[in-house]
Amino acid sequence: MNSSLHIYFIYVLLFTTLFSCDKKQEKNRLSILCTTNILGDAVKNIVRDSAEVNWFMGPGVDPHFYKASQGDIQKLQQADIVFYNGLKLEGKMDEIFQKMKSQKQAVFPAAENGIPKEKIIYINKDQTLADPHIWFDVSMWVDVVQYIAQEMQNLDPKSATYYKANAKKYLADLQKVHNNILKKMENIPVQQRVLITTHDAFHYFGNVYQIKVMGLQGISTVSGLGLKRVTEVVDFIINNKIKSVFVERSTTNKYMDAVIEGCNEKGYPISIGGNLYTDTMGKANTPEGTYTGMIEYNVNTIFNALK
Repeated sequence: MNSSLHIYFIYVLLFTTLFSCDKKQEKNRLSILCTTNILGDAVKNIVRDSAEVNWFMGPGVDPHFYKASQGDIQKLQQADIVFYNGLKLEGKMDEIFQKMKSQKQAVFPAAENGIPKEKIIYINKDQTLADPHIWFDVSMWVDVVQYIAQEMQNLDPKSATYYKANAKKYLADLQKVHNNILKKMENIPVQQRVLITTHDAFHYFGNVYQIKVMGLQGISTVSGLGLKRVTEVVDFIINNKIKSVFVERSTTNKYMDAVIEGCNEKGYPISIGGNLYTDTMGKANTPEGTYTGMIEYNVNTIFNALK
């Protein structure tokens, strides 16, 4: 064999070996799939690069309407671990998750299991319809992160110490964010602490940070909106001299446009205070592409419009 051919075979052998090693390492990593990027961010802060973390509801996606594709179902079946919010956030996917659980797959409703029942806001008397938007109370999101961290420690004991340390650091960051929001909201005059948005996603935010919230639609964007509700909100805005209303990045603005038009017709011009993140975070590699960055963006937007 001539030297050139010999060198060629050495390169081929090295490439094949390295490629096989990479594939082996990739296979040895846990595959974790989340529904929303908000959950995905929590998981990534716990596992870091020790696992592959993905999600299928990215920026601007409305989970209330989301319907799993055949590709999504295949990804769910291939994942080692699945985290979803629960509390009917992913309403159209509940049957899929229940079927996966019956097949003994590692599927966990992080908010539904992680939040004590007494902390959950129910919007009907028999407590069958819960508000799923728990992440807007950062102190409740702490409960969810702790739950995910514990499940990861149970599922992957050899990395338990690593997950526990990562979670401890992240939980300290969340506590700082929570404390900063409390201080910031106190600086908005009480009579101006009114947050009017497209749908009722901010009940938890309002409860913990002492601000009155009002959504045009219910807790799910699946519900429609009638003329009566528009008129009620218009009258409320005018009677209470509300400065601004807010639209959302993952829902239609047509209902809020109707409210603004109604205010204008009655001689009360109202401004849009900002475009808030609700059911998903922002784009990757932006400050709003993280949970803490998204929350801080929303709080700053609300504060600047209502102060």
